[in-house]
Formats: sequence, C-alpha cells, structure tokens
Amino acid sequence: MDELKQLGGDARAYAEAEFAFQRVRAGVAAKGLRDVALLGVIAFTVAVFGLGALVVGLLMALAPIVTAWGATAIVAGGLFLIALILVLMAKARWTRTLAAISDDDGIRP
Repeated sequence: MDELKQLGGDARAYAEAEFAFQRVRAGVAAKGLRDVALLGVIAFTVAVFGLGALVVGLLMALAPIVTAWGATAIVAGGLFLIALILVLMAKARWTRTLAAISDDDGIRP
C-alpha cells in the first residue's frame, strides 16, 4: 500500500513539473511569436517604402526619355503585370492546397 501511495505521489509531482514546464514553454513561444510578428510588420513597412522609392525613381528616370505619361504607363503597367503574376501563382497554390486536403484523394473528374 505504501508503494502505491508513493507511486501516486511521484505521478502527481511529475504531472505538476510537466505542467510547469509546458507553461514556461508556451510563454517562451508566445514571446517569440510576438517578436517575429513585430519584426515582420516593421520589415513589411520598410519594404513598402522601398518600393515607393523605386517607383518614384523609375518615374523620374524614364520621364525624360518617354515623357511623364509614358513613364507612368510603363511603371504602372509593370507593377500591374507583377501583381497579376503573383495572383495567378497564389491561385495555383490555393488550388494545389485544396486538392491536397480534399477527401477525394486528388481524383478530379
């Protein structure tokens, strides 16, 4: 009987230690996730400003060659083309993802 009581006490101590460990682990993961999200937002903001500077620079560089309207058309057209390519890539990825998780094992009619 004493051995069963000791086993129960040991199991309880183990469970409490495991719970404490997992709580600390979750806290570390949450802090890491917060830091990654914050750095990601800052990086995105800097990238947007960099893209804006690139667009302005391209407009200024092309304007003397093809006029201001031509430079605007070239730069805007290039950006729209890049956006279209990215949307098509995202659509293809979404289709592959849906096919991978569907219940019909990837069989399409």
